Amino acid sequence: MPELTIEEKKAIVQNLRPIDDVFFEVLARNPEVMQEILRTIMEDKELIVLDVIVQSDERNIYGRSVRLDALCILQDKTRVNVEVQRSDNDDHFRRVRFNEASITVKDSQPGSEFKDIPDVQMVYISEFDVVGEGLTIYHVNKVIAETGQIIDDGTKQIYVNTAVDDGTDIAELMSCFTKREFVNPKFPKLSAEVKSLKSIEGGLGTMSKVMEYIENIGRQQGIARGRILTFCELVHDGCLSIADAARRAGESEEEFAKELEEYIKNKKSE
Repeated sequence: MPELTIEEKKAIVQNLRPIDDVFFEVLARNPEVMQEILRTIMEDKELIVLDVIVQSDERNIYGRSVRLDALCILQDKTRVNVEVQRSDNDDHFRRVRFNEASITVKDSQPGSEFKDIPDVQMVYISEFDVVGEGLTIYHVNKVIAETGQIIDDGTKQIYVNTAVDDGTDIAELMSCFTKREFVNPKFPKLSAEVKSLKSIEGGLGTMSKVMEYIENIGRQQGIARGRILTFCELVHDGCLSIADAARRAGESEEEFAKELEEYIKNKKSE
């Protein structure tokens, strides 16, 4: 199976954006970057991110696994899961509900009282307006229909999108998510991390870490299978054409198209 050349690796990495799954996973490893993102989205300049768990493989009591893009642990122990979503091919509200429940079950200790269950907040960043009401951000609460009273059960859901520009700092942040290159003084941590991860000064530099991470996707299923999944991910994110991916995978376009169809099907069911 042909190896990617250095030039091909450079081209792939340079084409990635923060909204792309594989690149966001690498960006999210930096707690300062996630802190800057969450401070903007949640409009809380005092918010502190202590730790970030990327693409953790949590399992609920029924056995279905859930992949979490970036699970942030805040200073007050609140769990904030940040997910990026480009494809509008699922029931997004139920997806968020499932992930929220999985985090809650995973972090609940046997014998503990319900009042001690950690707070869980979900931040869903999409390339489209999930709600469809023409806003950049939506805050979803549990409300008593008869009285309008908001019930605080320790969960919150925030939907943010890159499709609507309402002129706020949140919309400006979202515009950065769709760009391959940017320098925005309002978001110095994110700007610097993107530039650093794509830097080719003095060789591949830290950019090689991005490619290493990408090439390791699916490695548990075998090196050859892992490479196929990597190429499927890159086609899905718009970084490679089917023809180029098939060539690199050593398959015909028809064979690779079947692999891609199965990959998309599995990704939808995650």
